[in-house]
Amino acid sequence: MKAKVTYWRESDGKYLGYLNDYPDHWTQGEDLDDLKIHLRDLFGLFGNGDIPGIRKEEELEIA
Repeated sequence: MKAKVTYWRESDGKYLGYLNDYPDHWTQGEDLDDLKIHLRDLFGLFGNGDIPGIRKEEELEIA
């Protein structure tokens, strides 16, 4: 299973990032490998879709 992520390195050397499906929920890591561990944890937590307040994006067929 794969998930798209967005991440960047801050001026203090730490990495910040989020799962693209959950852009309101950022996580951080000491390095890129650490960030990926935290992103995988978020995916496990949010992946079941049962958490109130988690926004999801979906395409709606109109006609």
